[in-house]
Amino acid sequence: MSSTIWSVDEHLEDILAAVSPLEPIELQLPDAQGCVLVEDITVQIALPPFDNSSMDGYAVRTSDVAGASEEFPAVLTVIGDVAAGSGETLTVRPGEAARIMTGAPLPPGAEAVVPVEWTDGGTGGGPASTMRAASGAPEGASGEVRVHRPVEARAHVRARGSDVQAGDLALEAGTVLGPPQIGLLAAIGRATVKVRPRPRVVVLSTGSELVQPGEQLAAGQIYDSNSFALTAAARDAGAIAYRVGAVTDDAETLRATIEDQLIRADMIVTTGGVSVGAYDVVKEALSCVGGEDESGSGVDFRKLAMQPGKPQGFGSIGPEHTPLLALPGNPVSSYVSFELFVRPAIRALMGLKDVHRPKVRAALTADKPLSSPPGKRQFLRGTYDEESGTVTPVGGAGSHLIAALARADALITVPEDTTEVEPGTEVDVVLLG
Repeated sequence: MSSTIWSVDEHLEDILAAVSPLEPIELQLPDAQGCVLVEDITVQIALPPFDNSSMDGYAVRTSDVAGASEEFPAVLTVIGDVAAGSGETLTVRPGEAARIMTGAPLPPGAEAVVPVEWTDGGTGGGPASTMRAASGAPEGASGEVRVHRPVEARAHVRARGSDVQAGDLALEAGTVLGPPQIGLLAAIGRATVKVRPRPRVVVLSTGSELVQPGEQLAAGQIYDSNSFALTAAARDAGAIAYRVGAVTDDAETLRATIEDQLIRADMIVTTGGVSVGAYDVVKEALSCVGGEDESGSGVDFRKLAMQPGKPQGFGSIGPEHTPLLALPGNPVSSYVSFELFVRPAIRALMGLKDVHRPKVRAALTADKPLSSPPGKRQFLRGTYDEESGTVTPVGGAGSHLIAALARADALITVPEDTTEVEPGTEVDVVLLG
């Protein structure tokens, strides 16, 4: 434990310098959601792969329906059905039409599609409102159809390759795969894709006073909220998160628990037991966890020039040098520390270029000036209003006020050299979510 006071930026730089992106793996599409692509994906087949109908209607030659009206309809012979996915081809000759469903390939000879609403639907009556199923409307698939309006060439036809052409770049390396990207990969025939996997993050809270929600509280006990909040935050950052319920204030137990968890962890996050009290079990357990034979392992406990969240620990443990971040136990301190240090580290493991939350400048709205301790960067919870470009503090500066945290959607940053911020002053704001 050094007596040096570290800045927020120095501590974060240290963490990011030690965290490397995870090795890429080939994953099936459903498992690749939320992962970062490590290869450029080019299109092997055009989308759509053939000219197809964008309507239910009739595939026709344009000259056959030129000048058609309800009074003087064009009467065409229906030669059969073209359904989506049907392999058989009908050829539309002069004076003929083929019933066609949305997505079905435009048959040879046809130049356009007449929507069913512009015809009698093959019933011999007035305008049809819908295309009846072939099984329930045998008259529609053969016989005659009266067309009430002319169409231009290529009307209601989606051209082959109008979405993407073969050889086009579909997705760039570095893209995060969300639902639309997964859909595009499936549409161009990719079953697997090379990505950096989502990091596995184990969250572990310490403290003999902690009880799991749902159980009865005895005197002097509190519910373990940190492990729930930080597991949710890790998941929100893109990780696969595992929560380990509270570990008692015993260094041996904690060390054994951490060593057990290493098998499923790309990163370990502990909360509690890092300051200077007699029971700061995380420090005691981890000061020698690296062992003499593990060069480069070990966890450094530091004091940071920030409020909340002054005590922090960072290092690596175990044979794989798994990164470990030790956060303070106060609920707000631990959450703010997560946002500033753990979230960027998770994003770095994912291989994302931009690991930070968006920042904006906003005018402070408050009924009195805000005070901030000299020499410390203060992070206050706030609510940001995009329309007015203002931010309003919620709750006080206390690191235990968890109710205010639930109402906040931003962190107001007050620099180290500022001790007072007047209402109306522009401040830096980190947007959460």
